[in-house]
Amino acid sequence: MQIKKQIKLMILTGVLLTSCSGQATGEPTVDVNAVATSIVGTFSVALTQTQAAQPTASATPTLSATPTTPLVDLRSLTPLATSTQNFGLPLSTIFFSATPTGTQYTATVDPANLASGCNNLLLISDVSIPAGTELDPGQTFTKTWKVANTGTCNWVYLYRLVFISGDRMGGEAEGLGKVIEPGKWTQLSVGLQAPNQPGTYTGYWRFGNQSGSVFGSTLTVSIVVPSATDVPPTDTAVPPTNTVAPTATPTATATPTP
Repeated sequence: MQIKKQIKLMILTGVLLTSCSGQATGEPTVDVNAVATSIVGTFSVALTQTQAAQPTASATPTLSATPTTPLVDLRSLTPLATSTQNFGLPLSTIFFSATPTGTQYTATVDPANLASGCNNLLLISDVSIPAGTELDPGQTFTKTWKVANTGTCNWVYLYRLVFISGDRMGGEAEGLGKVIEPGKWTQLSVGLQAPNQPGTYTGYWRFGNQSGSVFGSTLTVSIVVPSATDVPPTDTAVPPTNTVAPTATPTATATPTP
């Protein structure tokens, strides 16, 4: 801005000098080209001084410190294979459940969810051979359950028990042989035989219709065949015999009279 003011002032001075030279007589004529050349030289010197007065830009600092964090190749990252969206939960909504300890109990199955069509069965009780009953090796027995018809259809003659899993123990169930109406109860039985080897044996049965579709609660039979060491020993000792000798009886001896 200061340079522009100086240029304007020089031009104005040259114009005034030129005007004065035309009016005065007898004075030498001012060379206009010389004035212009002087103005341009002055402008150049002023511009050079202005540029010299400006501060020079310092060199750009270079980072010499080695980064402590290793660079990661983005091409080696494996994208998530499940979801492409992130849903963040506020911290106040995040909770942690305590880890349960001790004995874990299996939830009781709702008998209403065990129906097959219009058929369903509810186990009422074990009639014979409660769980853990000890039987001799190879002993035959009959397991009986008390059950109720909780469906909406009749149980008819060809309905029977069906082996599901576990130890079969030679069981072969026969047909129901009667009609059980909804809301009524009955007893279901199957003939079994204890294994010859010691151990605990458990079998699982369910009731089924004539086409083999099972329904209702699972019926369980569990027995124990004890080993020979588990049987209490029999007392085979012979009672002692009385060996006391009888006491001798003294006999009278006749003494002769002199």
